[in-house]
Amino acid sequence: MHQAITARRARIGGCAVSLALLGGLLLGWSERAGAAADPLLSKGRAATASSTEGSSYAAGKAFDGSGSTRWASAEGKDPQWLQVDLGTTATITRIKLSWEAAYAKAYRLEASADGTTWTALTTEKAGDGGTDEFTGLSGKGRYVRMYGTARGTSYGYSLYEMEVYGRTGATTPSPSSSTPPTTGAFTVVAAGDIAAQCTAADSGCAHPKTAALAQRIDPAFYITMGDSQYDDARLADFKNYYDKTWGAFKAKTRPVPGNHETYDPAGSLAGYKSYFGAVAYPQGKSYYSYDQGNWHFIALDSNSFDQSAQIDWLKADLAANGKKCIAAYWHHPLYSSGGHGNDPVSKPVWKILYAAGADLVLNGHDHHYERFAPQDPDGRATADGLVEIVGGTGGAEPYPIEQVQPNSQKRISGDYGVLKLDFTDSGYSWTYVGTDGQVKDTSPAYSCH
Repeated sequence: MHQAITARRARIGGCAVSLALLGGLLLGWSERAGAAADPLLSKGRAATASSTEGSSYAAGKAFDGSGSTRWASAEGKDPQWLQVDLGTTATITRIKLSWEAAYAKAYRLEASADGTTWTALTTEKAGDGGTDEFTGLSGKGRYVRMYGTARGTSYGYSLYEMEVYGRTGATTPSPSSSTPPTTGAFTVVAAGDIAAQCTAADSGCAHPKTAALAQRIDPAFYITMGDSQYDDARLADFKNYYDKTWGAFKAKTRPVPGNHETYDPAGSLAGYKSYFGAVAYPQGKSYYSYDQGNWHFIALDSNSFDQSAQIDWLKADLAANGKKCIAAYWHHPLYSSGGHGNDPVSKPVWKILYAAGADLVLNGHDHHYERFAPQDPDGRATADGLVEIVGGTGGAEPYPIEQVQPNSQKRISGDYGVLKLDFTDSGYSWTYVGTDGQVKDTSPAYSCH
């Protein structure tokens, strides 16, 4: 693998610059200029790390575009890594690292298609801090990480920013073509209301079974619709229960909080935030968005729908969206035939999504499976309406169906399972799969608005 010229402040910062370095910089100028044309892919993306020094130094701080915030690992331990999910497969052409005083002496930059199997893009064996910039890279992957093997100080590893540049697989039609760009189909697994306080040693424990099912499906990523850990979502309980099952694919999970995540005695969402870290806070908030293929996904915190900050953010996010299809998910459903019933807290959000032409809404909270025909925020059936799915069947005790709501097309209570959602460039469909591996329900095929 070609290793491009590495520029560091420590080597360039003096009055005298060695001719060898100057010559190398000039020789690499045209190559770097070409790479610079490729867009920044990593800003605001979901990030994870092997460890953090504290909540103020979460992995996402290295991808927030700010030179004053940073990721910092635990001190005194090798190896450590920092990873970003680009949201789609990309060709990586340039990576820039801005180190804090706690830098890496030796590290690898790696790419992966699945977040599990890694291929080295380049290797640094004599790092001295400052700014490292690698150009002329040509690896492919959805996930990119810095894997530190030797610290340059007695502290840990700390980066102000890690910038990944490159090209995604999307193609742009010629001006004379009316064919839209295609970005490929993908599958997502989704469920809510997951980890009761039990383990696989208990034959009646459901979340080990739904996790095994979810992992066998092997989707592009996983969505959880709140109440991931019962009863009050303490960090210790996340580690003892959720982490033993659904935690196996935490790096590929895109969670949102439910009401049980607010019950933590250490503070609302404290255990949730500590456990998931930047996976749940990729943009520094408990709500965020990301793209996959021709879809825009919006992850919302329905515990704070009454706060203008999230509503204002949602409007701005939708206004900036350039994708054809839109899916949103949160915990409390506007419509449900289960024990909790309809929750009007979601209605203002429905109105915003409906006005923006959104397609799909995923919720949990009620512990059953249910799908609705397209409807508007007032519950009137309409072809241009939102399709809502309740999928609170990840492992918590099932709730019975109590009052069937208008436009409810299918309801299943008592069977644990997951949603297997299949997305294309112009539409979607799904199946509800039970822990026995059998398909319990199949949806119609929908086109995006």
